[in-house]
Amino acid sequence: MATQTGIWKPRELSAALSFRTVFAKEPSQRPYDDTEGPDGFLRYKWRFTNAADPGNFNLSDNRSMREAMRLRFPLIWFQGVASGLYMPVYPVYLADEEPDAQQFVVALDIQSLQLRQDLELDDPVLVRSYAARVVKERLHQPLFRERVLRAYRSSCAICQLRHTRLLDAAHVLPDSAGGEPIVTNGIAMCKIHHAAYDADIFGISPSYRVGVRPDVMNELDGPTLRYTLQAIDGSIIERPSRRAAWPDPDLLAVRWQKFREAS
Repeated sequence: MATQTGIWKPRELSAALSFRTVFAKEPSQRPYDDTEGPDGFLRYKWRFTNAADPGNFNLSDNRSMREAMRLRFPLIWFQGVASGLYMPVYPVYLADEEPDAQQFVVALDIQSLQLRQDLELDDPVLVRSYAARVVKERLHQPLFRERVLRAYRSSCAICQLRHTRLLDAAHVLPDSAGGEPIVTNGIAMCKIHHAAYDADIFGISPSYRVGVRPDVMNELDGPTLRYTLQAIDGSIIERPSRRAAWPDPDLLAVRWQKFREAS
Protein backbone atom coordinates (compact mmCIF):
# COMPACT_ATOMS: atom_id res chain seq x y z
CA MET A 1 0.00 0.00 0.00
CA ALA A 2 1.24 3.49 -0.78
CA THR A 3 2.15 5.42 2.37
CA GLN A 4 2.34 8.93 0.90
CA THR A 5 -0.14 8.79 -1.97
CA GLY A 6 -3.44 7.01 -2.56
CA ILE A 7 -2.30 4.95 -5.56
CA TRP A 8 0.63 2.52 -5.68
CA LYS A 9 2.38 1.17 -8.76
CA PRO A 10 5.49 -0.88 -7.94
CA ARG A 11 8.42 -0.10 -10.20
CA GLU A 12 8.35 -3.62 -11.63
CA LEU A 13 4.73 -3.42 -12.81
CA SER A 14 3.16 -1.68 -15.77
CA ALA A 15 -0.08 -0.86 -13.95
CA ALA A 16 -1.26 0.11 -10.48
CA LEU A 17 -1.48 -2.59 -7.81
CA SER A 18 -3.50 -0.87 -5.08
CA PHE A 19 -5.29 2.32 -4.06
CA ARG A 20 -6.72 3.52 -0.78
CA THR A 21 -9.43 5.62 0.81
CA VAL A 22 -8.31 7.17 4.09
CA PHE A 23 -10.41 7.06 7.24
CA ALA A 24 -12.22 10.20 8.34
CA LYS A 25 -14.66 10.57 11.22
CA GLU A 26 -16.63 12.73 8.80
CA PRO A 27 -16.38 11.64 5.12
CA SER A 28 -16.57 15.30 4.09
CA GLN A 29 -13.16 15.78 5.73
CA ARG A 30 -11.43 13.55 3.18
CA PRO A 31 -9.28 15.31 0.58
CA TYR A 32 -10.88 13.12 -2.11
CA ASP A 33 -14.61 12.56 -2.41
CA ASP A 34 -14.99 8.82 -3.15
CA THR A 35 -18.71 8.17 -3.47
CA GLU A 36 -21.35 5.87 -4.95
CA GLY A 37 -22.77 6.90 -8.31
CA PRO A 38 -26.39 6.73 -9.49
CA ASP A 39 -25.60 3.46 -11.29
CA GLY A 40 -24.74 1.71 -7.99
CA PHE A 41 -20.99 1.63 -8.71
CA LEU A 42 -18.43 3.33 -6.49
CA ARG A 43 -16.15 6.13 -7.68
CA TYR A 44 -12.50 6.73 -6.91
CA LYS A 45 -11.04 10.16 -7.59
CA TRP A 46 -7.96 10.73 -9.68
CA ARG A 47 -4.90 11.91 -7.90
CA PHE A 48 -4.61 15.65 -8.42
CA THR A 49 -2.46 18.55 -7.30
CA ASN A 50 -5.15 21.05 -8.19
CA ALA A 51 -8.65 19.92 -9.10
CA ALA A 52 -8.89 22.57 -11.80
CA ASP A 53 -5.62 21.57 -13.51
CA PRO A 54 -6.22 19.61 -16.76
CA GLY A 55 -2.73 18.15 -16.34
CA ASN A 56 -4.10 15.83 -13.67
CA PHE A 57 -5.08 13.45 -16.47
CA ASN A 58 -1.45 12.67 -17.20
CA LEU A 59 -0.14 12.30 -13.66
CA SER A 60 1.75 8.99 -13.40
CA ASP A 61 -0.58 7.57 -10.73
CA ASN A 62 -3.62 8.21 -12.89
CA ARG A 63 -1.93 6.68 -15.92
CA SER A 64 -1.12 3.55 -13.90
CA MET A 65 -4.79 3.20 -12.90
CA ARG A 66 -5.83 3.71 -16.51
CA GLU A 67 -3.47 0.93 -17.57
CA ALA A 68 -4.98 -1.43 -14.97
CA MET A 69 -8.42 -0.57 -16.36
CA ARG A 70 -7.31 -1.22 -19.94
CA LEU A 71 -5.80 -4.60 -19.04
CA ARG A 72 -8.69 -5.51 -16.67
CA PHE A 73 -6.18 -6.23 -13.92
CA PRO A 74 -7.47 -6.89 -10.40
CA LEU A 75 -6.56 -4.27 -7.80
CA ILE A 76 -6.60 -4.02 -4.00
CA TRP A 77 -8.69 -1.24 -2.46
CA PHE A 78 -7.59 -0.34 1.07
CA GLN A 79 -10.50 1.17 3.01
CA GLY A 80 -9.74 3.16 6.16
CA VAL A 81 -11.29 1.66 9.30
CA ALA A 82 -9.55 3.99 11.76
CA SER A 83 -6.48 6.18 11.80
CA GLY A 84 -3.66 4.00 10.43
CA LEU A 85 -5.86 0.89 10.11
CA TYR A 86 -7.13 -0.38 6.75
CA MET A 87 -9.36 -3.18 5.49
CA PRO A 88 -8.26 -4.59 2.11
CA VAL A 89 -10.98 -5.27 -0.44
CA TYR A 90 -9.73 -7.64 -3.15
CA PRO A 91 -10.14 -8.12 -6.05
CA VAL A 92 -11.72 -4.98 -7.45
CA TYR A 93 -11.66 -3.73 -11.04
CA LEU A 94 -11.85 -0.37 -12.78
CA ALA A 95 -14.92 -0.52 -14.99
CA ASP A 96 -14.81 2.94 -16.54
CA GLU A 97 -13.44 6.44 -16.30
CA GLU A 98 -15.26 9.77 -16.06
CA PRO A 99 -12.74 12.43 -17.08
CA ASP A 100 -15.14 15.34 -16.58
CA ALA A 101 -15.49 14.35 -12.91
CA GLN A 102 -11.82 13.25 -12.67
CA GLN A 103 -12.67 9.80 -11.35
CA PHE A 104 -12.68 6.08 -12.06
CA VAL A 105 -15.69 3.76 -11.77
CA VAL A 106 -14.94 0.78 -9.50
CA ALA A 107 -16.49 -2.69 -9.83
CA LEU A 108 -16.21 -4.80 -6.69
CA ASP A 109 -16.22 -8.14 -8.51
CA ILE A 110 -15.68 -9.49 -12.02
CA GLN A 111 -19.41 -10.11 -12.48
CA SER A 112 -20.17 -6.41 -11.89
CA LEU A 113 -17.50 -5.50 -14.40
CA GLN A 114 -18.93 -7.89 -16.99
CA LEU A 115 -22.52 -6.80 -16.38
CA ARG A 116 -21.64 -3.15 -16.82
CA GLN A 117 -19.92 -3.83 -20.10
CA ASP A 118 -22.55 -6.22 -21.48
CA LEU A 119 -25.86 -4.81 -20.24
CA GLU A 120 -25.42 -1.15 -19.44
CA LEU A 121 -27.31 0.02 -22.51
CA ASP A 122 -29.88 -2.80 -22.55
CA ASP A 123 -30.80 -3.13 -18.86
CA PRO A 124 -29.37 -0.38 -16.63
CA VAL A 125 -31.80 -1.25 -13.82
CA LEU A 126 -30.38 -4.78 -13.56
CA VAL A 127 -26.81 -3.46 -13.58
CA ARG A 128 -27.58 -0.89 -10.88
CA SER A 129 -29.41 -3.43 -8.68
CA TYR A 130 -26.59 -5.99 -8.88
CA ALA A 131 -23.85 -3.40 -8.31
CA ALA A 132 -25.61 -1.94 -5.27
CA ARG A 133 -26.04 -5.40 -3.72
CA VAL A 134 -22.36 -6.23 -4.22
CA VAL A 135 -21.30 -2.89 -2.70
CA LYS A 136 -23.42 -3.63 0.36
CA GLU A 137 -22.17 -7.20 0.81
CA ARG A 138 -18.48 -6.75 -0.04
CA LEU A 139 -17.83 -3.27 1.29
CA HIS A 140 -20.46 -1.64 3.48
CA GLN A 141 -21.22 -4.62 5.72
CA PRO A 142 -17.62 -5.73 6.45
CA LEU A 143 -16.45 -2.13 6.82
CA PHE A 144 -19.36 -1.42 9.18
CA ARG A 145 -18.44 -4.48 11.27
CA GLU A 146 -14.76 -3.53 11.51
CA ARG A 147 -15.52 0.04 12.53
CA VAL A 148 -18.15 -0.92 15.11
CA LEU A 149 -16.03 -3.67 16.71
CA ARG A 150 -13.07 -1.33 16.91
CA ALA A 151 -15.22 1.37 18.56
CA TYR A 152 -16.39 -1.19 21.16
CA ARG A 153 -12.87 -2.58 21.65
CA SER A 154 -13.99 -5.98 20.31
CA SER A 155 -16.36 -6.57 23.21
CA CYS A 156 -20.10 -7.32 23.31
CA ALA A 157 -21.91 -4.25 24.63
CA ILE A 158 -24.38 -6.52 26.48
CA CYS A 159 -22.28 -9.29 28.05
CA GLN A 160 -18.69 -8.12 27.37
CA LEU A 161 -17.72 -11.31 25.51
CA ARG A 162 -14.40 -10.60 23.78
CA HIS A 163 -14.09 -13.49 21.29
CA THR A 164 -13.96 -11.53 18.03
CA ARG A 165 -15.18 -14.41 15.85
CA LEU A 166 -18.34 -14.57 17.95
CA LEU A 167 -19.08 -10.85 17.63
CA ASP A 168 -21.28 -9.00 15.14
CA ALA A 169 -22.10 -5.38 14.43
CA ALA A 170 -25.82 -5.15 15.14
CA HIS A 171 -27.80 -2.41 13.39
CA VAL A 172 -29.96 -0.20 15.58
CA LEU A 173 -32.10 0.51 12.53
CA PRO A 174 -31.85 -2.24 9.91
CA ASP A 175 -31.21 -1.57 6.24
CA SER A 176 -34.87 -2.21 5.48
CA ALA A 177 -35.84 0.68 7.78
CA GLY A 178 -33.35 3.09 6.25
CA GLY A 179 -30.51 2.39 8.67
CA GLU A 180 -27.08 3.45 7.44
CA PRO A 181 -23.82 1.48 7.86
CA ILE A 182 -22.31 4.05 10.25
CA VAL A 183 -20.90 3.53 13.74
CA THR A 184 -23.67 5.47 15.50
CA ASN A 185 -26.21 3.05 14.01
CA GLY A 186 -24.26 0.05 15.29
CA ILE A 187 -23.71 -1.83 18.53
CA ALA A 188 -21.18 -4.64 19.03
CA MET A 189 -22.98 -7.79 20.19
CA CYS A 190 -22.22 -11.48 20.49
CA LYS A 191 -24.15 -13.65 18.09
CA ILE A 192 -26.72 -14.73 20.69
CA HIS A 193 -27.53 -11.19 21.79
CA HIS A 194 -27.55 -9.97 18.19
CA ALA A 195 -30.13 -12.60 17.25
CA ALA A 196 -32.20 -11.81 20.35
CA TYR A 197 -32.07 -8.07 19.61
CA ASP A 198 -33.17 -8.60 16.01
CA ALA A 199 -36.02 -10.79 17.25
CA ASP A 200 -37.15 -8.05 19.69
CA ILE A 201 -36.59 -10.33 22.67
CA PHE A 202 -34.88 -7.35 24.28
CA GLY A 203 -34.60 -3.69 23.38
CA ILE A 204 -32.30 -0.78 24.24
CA SER A 205 -33.84 2.51 25.29
CA PRO A 206 -32.52 5.95 24.28
CA SER A 207 -30.90 6.12 27.73
CA TYR A 208 -28.96 2.89 26.88
CA ARG A 209 -30.90 0.73 29.32
CA VAL A 210 -31.78 -2.85 28.34
CA GLY A 211 -35.35 -4.07 28.60
CA VAL A 212 -36.26 -7.74 28.18
CA ARG A 213 -39.72 -8.67 26.90
CA PRO A 214 -42.10 -9.48 29.82
CA ASP A 215 -43.10 -12.91 28.50
CA VAL A 216 -39.42 -13.89 28.28
CA MET A 217 -38.84 -12.68 31.84
CA ASN A 218 -41.66 -14.97 33.02
CA GLU A 219 -40.36 -18.08 31.23
CA LEU A 220 -38.86 -20.96 33.16
CA ASP A 221 -35.94 -22.63 31.42
CA GLY A 222 -32.30 -23.47 31.91
CA PRO A 223 -29.24 -21.36 32.72
CA THR A 224 -28.88 -19.98 29.19
CA LEU A 225 -32.18 -18.15 29.42
CA ARG A 226 -31.54 -17.06 33.01
CA TYR A 227 -27.99 -15.71 32.59
CA THR A 228 -27.98 -14.68 28.92
CA LEU A 229 -31.34 -12.91 28.69
CA GLN A 230 -33.22 -12.50 31.96
CA ALA A 231 -30.12 -11.27 33.82
CA ILE A 232 -29.54 -8.36 31.41
CA ASP A 233 -32.94 -6.75 32.08
CA GLY A 234 -32.38 -3.26 33.47
CA SER A 235 -28.65 -3.20 32.72
CA ILE A 236 -26.86 -0.36 30.92
CA ILE A 237 -24.95 -1.28 27.77
CA GLU A 238 -21.22 -0.70 27.50
CA ARG A 239 -20.45 2.17 25.14
CA PRO A 240 -17.39 3.23 23.17
CA SER A 241 -14.83 5.41 24.94
CA ARG A 242 -15.36 8.09 22.27
CA ARG A 243 -18.76 9.66 22.86
CA ALA A 244 -19.17 10.50 19.16
CA ALA A 245 -19.34 6.75 18.50
CA TRP A 246 -22.19 6.06 20.98
CA PRO A 247 -25.45 4.78 19.48
CA ASP A 248 -27.62 7.66 18.29
CA PRO A 249 -30.43 8.16 20.88
CA ASP A 250 -32.87 9.17 18.15
CA LEU A 251 -32.28 5.89 16.30
CA LEU A 252 -32.57 3.97 19.57
CA ALA A 253 -35.91 5.69 20.25
CA VAL A 254 -37.32 4.46 16.94
CA ARG A 255 -36.09 0.92 17.56
CA TRP A 256 -37.26 1.01 21.20
CA GLN A 257 -40.78 1.87 20.08
CA LYS A 258 -40.75 -1.15 17.75
CA PHE A 259 -39.62 -3.33 20.66
CA ARG A 260 -42.40 -2.01 22.93
CA GLU A 261 -44.99 -2.74 20.27
CA ALA A 262 -43.64 -6.29 19.97
CA SER A 263 -43.93 -6.65 23.74
